[in-house]
Amino acid sequence: MARPTGKIWARLLKRRLPTSLWGRALLIIVLPVSLMQVAVTWAFFEAHWETVTARLSEGLAGDIAWAVESYRDNPTPENLEELAGRAEESMELSIALREGASLPTRPRPAFFAALDRSMERALSDRLDEPFWFDTTRYPAFVEIQVAVEGGVLRIYAPRERAFATRGHIFILWLGGATVLLTAVAILFIRNQVRAIERLADAAEAFGKGETPDFKPHGAREVRRAAHAFLDMRERIQRHIDQRTALLASVSHDLRTPLTRLKLELAMAEPSAQTRAMQADLAEMEHMVDEYLAFARGQAGETAEPVDIAGLCEAAAADARRLGVDVTVKARPGLTAVVRPGGLRRALANLVDNAAAHGRAVRISARTLPSRNVEIAVEDDGPGIPPEKYEEAFTPFSRLDESRNQNRKGVGLGLAIARDVARGHGGDVVLSRSELGGLKAAIRLPA
Repeated sequence: MARPTGKIWARLLKRRLPTSLWGRALLIIVLPVSLMQVAVTWAFFEAHWETVTARLSEGLAGDIAWAVESYRDNPTPENLEELAGRAEESMELSIALREGASLPTRPRPAFFAALDRSMERALSDRLDEPFWFDTTRYPAFVEIQVAVEGGVLRIYAPRERAFATRGHIFILWLGGATVLLTAVAILFIRNQVRAIERLADAAEAFGKGETPDFKPHGAREVRRAAHAFLDMRERIQRHIDQRTALLASVSHDLRTPLTRLKLELAMAEPSAQTRAMQADLAEMEHMVDEYLAFARGQAGETAEPVDIAGLCEAAAADARRLGVDVTVKARPGLTAVVRPGGLRRALANLVDNAAAHGRAVRISARTLPSRNVEIAVEDDGPGIPPEKYEEAFTPFSRLDESRNQNRKGVGLGLAIARDVARGHGGDVVLSRSELGGLKAAIRLPA
């Protein structure tokens, strides 16, 4: 079924319109002013300029008709000389006879067709003889040729006798006013848009874990939005601090009885039961560490330039000490401004996750065509179905149907990695690995 034509045009127009507030605000100001200037210019030429030009052309055509009739009544050199003198003195017309000549056959149209139309109409109404005219060859004169007995009567008339020559002054004034109004609009709109841009930059910086020095300014509505943002930032920061303090306190309180149990089991007689209890305690301690890491996020850490290749090598070395087969393929000298502790924790989580579900792990780092930095961790495990990719980032999710049960973790590895990546302005993207398993890629702004 074909779409309605109106909707198609509306969609095409929407695609052509500017998407930024700066462009739309400028369009709102400049477009009406431009349309008004065009309407005024059209009304001026339609109602005034063409009317005045038509009157001037009719007056000139009348003088030419008089000169042609006077010569036709007495086509002698003496009469022509007297006629030319009277015309030049009282009408500013220069008249000469080109004996044996004929009218030109090629017209010379003017840039503004209205000039030729007015002249053509006026001469046709007043002259019975064939004629030809040119309004383009001479800047200050108009040439008219009329066929008479014995040749062609050539007449030169001042341009201001045929046309209203001051129309361009009006256009220049309109153009100058449009430029001035546009410049003023640009200055004021830019000042207002800058306040909104600063608010957007402050919100983006806060989303990355930074605390920018931001003060509300601009229009009243923009300042109101800025104050609301500052209040929201304080509430969110307070909530984060409370959550971190709560989990830190719980972690601290849990570590004391866990330590006592570990000591008691260490002093007990070795047996299968004590070994099972020690494994359970190790798992509980690891769970507490993951909860605290997830809650702590990247608080208190500042960004700095980091050697990505060295970071990948360090993560691989840590994994090899645990018996994991890890290979590294990273471009030397690749750096990015990141929070090293947070990125190290995210990379370690991805490596641990890959090692838990595969036998071989590969870490690679490269620069993408978009100039972003990509750190990819791949494994040769069973992988995850594409429709489960987003679900894999849900905290405490394990996806037991497609991956082996993660006995050691609590389903926070990918969630922590994505939280760290988004805190840097990037993201974690999942895809199919060339090794056959899962590929988890951390993409960060360069």
